[in-house]
Amino acid sequence: MEHYAKVEGHPNLLRDMKSNAIINTDQIALDNYTSIKRKKELEQQRINTIESDLSEVKSSIEEIKQLLRNMTNGSR
Repeated sequence: MEHYAKVEGHPNLLRDMKSNAIINTDQIALDNYTSIKRKKELEQQRINTIESDLSEVKSSIEEIKQLLRNMTNGSR
């Protein structure tokens, strides 16, 4: 018994006859999608790391500025 039917005009699509769902069988398109998604995830991870590092640098600079202020106030 056949569970899938071809979708007319779309060689990479099948219809599941039980659920009526459309299934894309284009493996290259799936591979491209997962590759692009992974690249976006890695880029977001990189951006998060850079933002975290920048926040730490800002905090360190503020600490250094405060130490310098304390040193100059104490020498007067």
